[in-house]
Amino acid sequence: MPLSSVSPKRLILIVDDDPLLLDFLGEVLSHAGYDVAKAPSAEQALQAIAQREPDLALLDIHMPGMNGLELAKQLHATSSVPFMFLSGRGDADAGKQAASYGAVGFLVKPVDEKQLMPAFAAGLARADEIRQLRRTELNLNAALAAGRETSLAVGLLMCKFQTDRNTAFEVLRDHARSNRRKVNEVADQLLAAEETLNSLHGAFNNRLKK
Repeated sequence: MPLSSVSPKRLILIVDDDPLLLDFLGEVLSHAGYDVAKAPSAEQALQAIAQREPDLALLDIHMPGMNGLELAKQLHATSSVPFMFLSGRGDADAGKQAASYGAVGFLVKPVDEKQLMPAFAAGLARADEIRQLRRTELNLNAALAAGRETSLAVGLLMCKFQTDRNTAFEVLRDHARSNRRKVNEVADQLLAAEETLNSLHGAFNNRLKK
């Protein structure tokens, strides 16, 4: 099989201060075909994430120092890393906290090996859905922004040359095509030039008043 067609393994980061559980989870996930990174503290987890962002992070809620909830807050604010929570049985509020923090899954100690892989598969699938939604939102926002710039530029041309909207847009589009550029790029340049001219006009007026 050509090397270029081989997909990289999904990376899962496990964050837990229990070394035995850390090794157990790492071994199970490695045998299942995942790349695994292990961190015994939230601080070490952040260092690992800085080197390579995981596809999914499993965070123990109760850890000394920065706990899993605090780590989740930081991940949500500074990265796009999706996460699941790991908590002890009987923690009644843990599930509600997990949902409120945006977790894509929740595991309860002691971990049942039979439920482990389905839980990670479901968490990764949910994480992929969230990433796709974010990409779609970014693309939509970019398209809306480009549309606003083009609309403003067309309005500017209509005023400058006393023409109708269709003619203004066609001239703008043809100019972009002849220069092998996108319409919104030319529109943005046009708006920037107009802003510069307006500022210079103000400067000339101020000078003439002196």
